[in-house]
Amino acid sequence: MGTFAGKRAVVTGGGSGMGRELVIQLAAEGASVATCDVSAVGLTETQARAEAGAAMGVKVTTHICDVSDEAAVLAFRDEVVAAHGGVLELVFNNAGIGGGGSFVADRREDWERTFGVDWWGVYYCSRAFLPLLIAAEEARLVNTSSVNGFWASLGPGVPHTAYSTAKFAVKGFSEALIEDLRINAPHVGVSVVMPGHIGTDIVANSRRYFGRPEPDELTDTDLDATRQLLAGRGLPGDMPADQVRDIVKMMEEGFRTSAPLSAADAAKVILDGVRAGRWRILVGEDAHLLDEQVRANPEGAYDHAGVGISPLGGGASGPAAG
Repeated sequence: MGTFAGKRAVVTGGGSGMGRELVIQLAAEGASVATCDVSAVGLTETQARAEAGAAMGVKVTTHICDVSDEAAVLAFRDEVVAAHGGVLELVFNNAGIGGGGSFVADRREDWERTFGVDWWGVYYCSRAFLPLLIAAEEARLVNTSSVNGFWASLGPGVPHTAYSTAKFAVKGFSEALIEDLRINAPHVGVSVVMPGHIGTDIVANSRRYFGRPEPDELTDTDLDATRQLLAGRGLPGDMPADQVRDIVKMMEEGFRTSAPLSAADAAKVILDGVRAGRWRILVGEDAHLLDEQVRANPEGAYDHAGVGISPLGGGASGPAAG
């Protein structure tokens, strides 16, 4: 797919981060885009920015949809068909959240909500939109996994099971589709995207998705739970309330501002990979390095006391999509 001009695309999770940048860059290159998110405010900003830089004749539409809800996904598909027609050349399953880190200690509801967005969202959207891709002369399904799709860790002391499990599923699903599509729809390609640490608001957005309060509105119960979490990461467990709130703000902001690669640059890498027809798209130098480390020493990947891999030493430092 040498050009995106005149193509029709769907991007999930387009209200911020990489999803927003994919919409903006696709529209600038001449693709009409339908994007969904749970944030109406985020979608409004995305649409305004995309339309401001869009090529002539491009149409950008926004849709409220929680991709973990199949009925909502099917309604989104119907809205896309009504607005853009029954043919798509590109679908980017980008939406993602963090949460449900521990299978043992965290609430089952939180674990399954994270898994629902990060895996079932990809599955439901692929089911819903694949017939529209097949209807095109040439098309591509682009699924966002993560470095946590081949390394299920954030490093010592931090469980990361729901997100990692979902991202492994996305990776495996995408790889399995290579042969499935080659046999049954050879004009449809598939790409799996594995970003490292990208500058997005996924930490704050995940908190909001779970309905948790803003840092300044944390209750005493919230503060106690946060102190326990911070203590597990080696910080004092008796910090005063204002200090806890400041740390939460710093963690959310810091994830975006300390990233080695911006969301805009990550979107460019993804689109370049799609344009080149690559089925495996690593995003960021940290992703490339971590991939090499895991492949070179798979037995030591989780041996933090030995040779293992440290996210602070060039590996991943958190979930990237969103």
